[in-house]
Amino acid sequence: MTDLRDANAIVSFLRELRSVRRFRPGAIPRRVVEDILEVARWSGSAMNLQPWEFVVVWDRRTLEDLFRLEGYAGHRAGGAVGIVLVMAWERIEQETFDEGRVSERISLAAAAHGVGSSVGWFTKGGRDTAKKTLSVPPERLVRTAISLGYPEETPPPGRPTLQQGRNHSPAWSTRIGTTKARPTAEVRSRPL
Repeated sequence: MTDLRDANAIVSFLRELRSVRRFRPGAIPRRVVEDILEVARWSGSAMNLQPWEFVVVWDRRTLEDLFRLEGYAGHRAGGAVGIVLVMAWERIEQETFDEGRVSERISLAAAAHGVGSSVGWFTKGGRDTAKKTLSVPPERLVRTAISLGYPEETPPPGRPTLQQGRNHSPAWSTRIGTTKARPTAEVRSRPL
């Protein structure tokens, strides 16, 4: 069992994870990338299928070419390494969740090593071009790419507290049986 000090340290670490959009020059040691991949390999998935493969892209020119493709990945080109997720694409709903879950695990493992990360997506024709560039079979899905590198920027100030943050809309609150949005501490979980 985790003691409270360990739990506080872990929660603090989780809260500090952020997307890095600018990276400073410099290589990431291969052992760090291997450790990140080992964490990813152990990520849970629906039915424990781990329906993914990882393509690690070290070549600068290939990284730049990939991150110019159609989608939402352009600002990730400055990373030292890219990890492209190749999904089996056999159980679409489950794999969509699995893809997000393994992406987050990659980002967390990178952060544990002081490495920044940013998740991007290929869309439409960008997916097909990425598959061709990486020699991925056509029946597989290539949608998510994660850039890794040492952060250039200073982290922005913290996020608003739950009380300062967004409240649920009255329509959503009514749906769960309340008449107005309440602070998170007052909300009790119950089935919809």
